[in-house]
Amino acid sequence: MSVFLGEILAHPALAAANPVLHPAGADADAQPVRWVHSSEVLDIAPLLRGGELLLCGGITLATATPSKREDYVHELAQRGIAALAVETGGALPEIPPEMLQKAEEYGLPVVELRKVVPFVGVMQAINSMLVSESVGHLQQADAATRAMAAELAHGASLDKILGVLAGITGSAVKLTSPWGVTMGSAAPEGWGSGVGADAREVPPKEGAADDGGPGQGAHVGFNGTVDGTVITVDIPVRGVLMGRLEVHVPDVADPALAQVAGERAVDILGLALLQHTPPGLHALAGAELMRAVLNSAPEWRLEQLAPGAGFPTDSPLVVAAIHAAAPQELRGAVENFLSSERIPCAAYLDEAELVVMIGLPCTGTAGVRRQLLESLQGLEGDHDAVIAVGPPAGAVAEAAWSLAEARRALEVRQIRRRNLSARRRSAAARGLVVVDAQDTAVESLSLTCLDASAREAFVNRQLRAVLEHDAQRQSQLLETLQVWLDSGCNTAQSARELHLERQSMHHRLQRIFELCGGDPRGTGRLAALHLAARMAGLP
Repeated sequence: MSVFLGEILAHPALAAANPVLHPAGADADAQPVRWVHSSEVLDIAPLLRGGELLLCGGITLATATPSKREDYVHELAQRGIAALAVETGGALPEIPPEMLQKAEEYGLPVVELRKVVPFVGVMQAINSMLVSESVGHLQQADAATRAMAAELAHGASLDKILGVLAGITGSAVKLTSPWGVTMGSAAPEGWGSGVGADAREVPPKEGAADDGGPGQGAHVGFNGTVDGTVITVDIPVRGVLMGRLEVHVPDVADPALAQVAGERAVDILGLALLQHTPPGLHALAGAELMRAVLNSAPEWRLEQLAPGAGFPTDSPLVVAAIHAAAPQELRGAVENFLSSERIPCAAYLDEAELVVMIGLPCTGTAGVRRQLLESLQGLEGDHDAVIAVGPPAGAVAEAAWSLAEARRALEVRQIRRRNLSARRRSAAARGLVVVDAQDTAVESLSLTCLDASAREAFVNRQLRAVLEHDAQRQSQLLETLQVWLDSGCNTAQSARELHLERQSMHHRLQRIFELCGGDPRGTGRLAALHLAARMAGLP
């Protein structure tokens, strides 16, 4: 079985810290822990996989701003860690109440460690226990994959192959196409009466065989409600997403075993799908083209692959870099939209990043790209994602450049979010956000053509007085100046965006003008100030 947070908090290595769980009513015995990690870095979330108990000494939290603490908690919660343990006393007498409030809002358990314990010793003790547990899971998962491989070798149906996985994990499993069509399913013996799900055998949906399903045998119905966990694992075949495995783990089963077994079964299920629904040549060509773009292949190789994927070698295109909570779900929405509009595209999921190449017409390119940005913003569904669309490339040979600019736009957006005031950050959209890489061309040029010292020197020469004023008085003049300049010096629009009364906006601008040597409008200093404001905050 999995190792849960309650068991870890009771372990002598951590119990010595006199831990207290927040919120008080949280169920530590229902929170599985995959690993124990220690870090004082507040931007650690992208380096975590989820399921960790993160130990923090509180030193950096003690000096962090409230908005930075909120970002820290939100990013850890989004990453899906098991819990955050913070040592109090000394630099951090207590965990800030507003931080605990945000953690409860985001569903992140926080453990207060009220006595000092050696984190190295804690990690050695707990992780040794977790490794022993993981070895057992791997042995069971490997037994399942061997049995599934034997069934595959004997020509078994998808249902029968999935039945092996269901028996090992004690969970109902279902294999669907990327568009949600069930291709195979199975459940362990006694599923219907034991866990509240309906395990009645029902005939395949009409047309299932034509959609790549087994075509023979019965599927297990998932008509009931399962109290437990649903684990999803993507099944790619030669770089093309061919299916998605859903493992419905009841409370009486082990979700950690189900996760490991599902991940170990990817290759076997990929081979099974290859037998039943081999990917078309067009999809394979698109995946190969995107791999070539991601690996910065020579121009001749891109031009060789492009026609097979539906891209003329000399036609314009853009490449979008997408970071999403559910990348495959968003991939389906993007591909369905582009297909409905008869727009050529190729997509590839590279670890956590979804990359999509989108063809554009040779005439009216700029207008079509602008319409594309608006359409992506209006995609159907509730998507938590950021889509950065690169600048138009003149031909497929420039696709890697468009992708690099899109990625840089994502980086600039993240920097800008960190520099926003807490009020504007809380007001910022947390759903689907579309970023135009052409809007960050100045930052991109600065990051690629100027080193950090040159950027810092230029910003200081133009904005030193403003920066010092903000640092000494905790004011937000730099942010005000950035918004005002980005709006084309539109005071009313800037006031609305900053949630200020117009009179307050005027007072801030007057103070900025005093510090910068006067109103820059109508002078050559306006461009320099705008450039410096856009560069401020870049690493």
